[in-house]
Amino acid sequence: MDNIRNFSIIAHIDHGKSTLADRIIQYCKMVTDREFKDQLLDNMDIERERGITIKSQTICLPFTASDGTEYTYNLVDTPGHVDFSYEVSRALSSCEGALLLIDAAQGIEAQTLANLYLAMENDLEIIPVINKIDLPAAEPEKVAKQIEDDLGLDGDSIQLCSAKTGEGVQELLESIGRILPPPEGKVDAPLQALVFDANYDPYRGTIISVRIVNGTLKPGDHILFMSNEAKYRVEEIGIFGLKRVPQKTLSAGQIGYIIAGVKTVSDTRPGDTITLTNEPCATALPGFREVQQVVFSSIYPISTEDYEDLANALEKLKLNDAALTYQKDSSAALGFGFRCGFLGLLHLEVVQERLEREFDISLILTVPTVKYIFYLQDGSVVNVDNPAYFPDPGSISKIEEPFIKATIHIPERYMGAVMSLCMDRRGENTNYHYPMPGRIEFTCELPLAEVIYDFYDKLKSVTQGYGSFDYELLDYRISDLVKLDILVNGEQVDALSQLTHRIKARERGLNACDRLQDEIPRQMFKIAIQAAIGGNIVARKNISALRKDVTAKCYGGDISRKRKLLEKQKAGKKRMKTVGNVEIPQSAFLAVLKSEQ
Repeated sequence: MDNIRNFSIIAHIDHGKSTLADRIIQYCKMVTDREFKDQLLDNMDIERERGITIKSQTICLPFTASDGTEYTYNLVDTPGHVDFSYEVSRALSSCEGALLLIDAAQGIEAQTLANLYLAMENDLEIIPVINKIDLPAAEPEKVAKQIEDDLGLDGDSIQLCSAKTGEGVQELLESIGRILPPPEGKVDAPLQALVFDANYDPYRGTIISVRIVNGTLKPGDHILFMSNEAKYRVEEIGIFGLKRVPQKTLSAGQIGYIIAGVKTVSDTRPGDTITLTNEPCATALPGFREVQQVVFSSIYPISTEDYEDLANALEKLKLNDAALTYQKDSSAALGFGFRCGFLGLLHLEVVQERLEREFDISLILTVPTVKYIFYLQDGSVVNVDNPAYFPDPGSISKIEEPFIKATIHIPERYMGAVMSLCMDRRGENTNYHYPMPGRIEFTCELPLAEVIYDFYDKLKSVTQGYGSFDYELLDYRISDLVKLDILVNGEQVDALSQLTHRIKARERGLNACDRLQDEIPRQMFKIAIQAAIGGNIVARKNISALRKDVTAKCYGGDISRKRKLLEKQKAGKKRMKTVGNVEIPQSAFLAVLKSEQ
């Protein structure tokens, strides 16, 4: 155990976590140059395409130090995006130390601080690492001073490296063995294993990722899940290489996997404690705190026959993504589906793509909303995250919506653009200070509903990609909310209804009407697309009718002949409009989700 080191790489987005993990794997000779590819640990197509890490991944690496000591390094690569911070907190619970990676050109950014606080909550030993020292714009001395002044970390433990060229990686590996503590635990104590992740294999059942805190586990043992008392027999255990590597035993301090023929996905919960049936431990380990979903959307299968497949897919996906929650929902227009909770808009996009790719289900999503609190005249309080459950406006005494504290790190020259963006989104209590010359840390209190749409995209645009953004939930505040309904040909489309602030309602309504006008195909009759608040129409667009030229056969002659034909056509179109049914394509639902570019 003295030679085991469990550590995680944490950092802001694009500071080089996955590249450093690749370089460490190469230096530990786990992969040949011929087999090497970038983002080795990112095994989902969506991660490679977007160039981001979504799932934290573990790998066990052998390393021999210059003094001849042989170490076993369990490396956990984590995501950097704010939407996956829960994934980071789960990964950190299985470690004793963390490498805090900081870009030598960008310096400390919003998610750097957020991840540092997560590591401190878990009492981890932290090694600050300044990465990308090979860049022409790199300023390692300035960043090192920032680390000492702003983060309060020891300047002597700072490591310099370039994950791209490999410079400094050998020294970094030596310092991991020297600085980070070995795991604590007793090999001969009753088994205590923390479940920190799991995924579903169609042939082997649930594959459970565990950190053995105390005791020893071997194939053939009978295990007990302490949260629901489910019992299973262990078929295979092992450690994570680039592929799974079976082992004869797993003992205290190690990170590995368990395959025990767990077919019912609901039996496995990240944060649960596994122990032996015949010699159980006295108490369960402290699990993970419940995650707070902030964005809600309903998911419906395009084909109603896919409902059962969607239910199974969500159950399997939840095993691999503990931050996702869902419950049954139904809609007059879209049939049966599920109301899901997400940590942010990127999380929503990733879940949608994974359901479509991994489980081959075509989906429609409703407009994302946040959770509002309604205080009614009769004294009752109702939580609403779905426009379908908007109470009668006459019965509402007040409405509260969630506010967040946004922390934005930007170069000084973008201050004006960012401030006007925040003011446009109903920002208040703005504040700023200079953590280092030329950089501003800007804080602002914003309604969460204004952030979930496209705030991050807009921020990236106005700061030319240099802005970084992190947020925490503050409290609920009184707000003037309305329900915005979308009507197509006079019929309300419940899947497109949204809750919005009164001053934003007309703008949102116009945007939705514009999008639908582009997406809904023309019919033989004129279609009106309207946005309404109660009985008041606040925006309208028309889709003109397809017209056959009924006067084509009239060569000259009296004008009344042409008029008669046109009147006859007009009457036909009027009759058609009353019985006509407008099919709304799936692309129209998705188009309304995307705000104006």
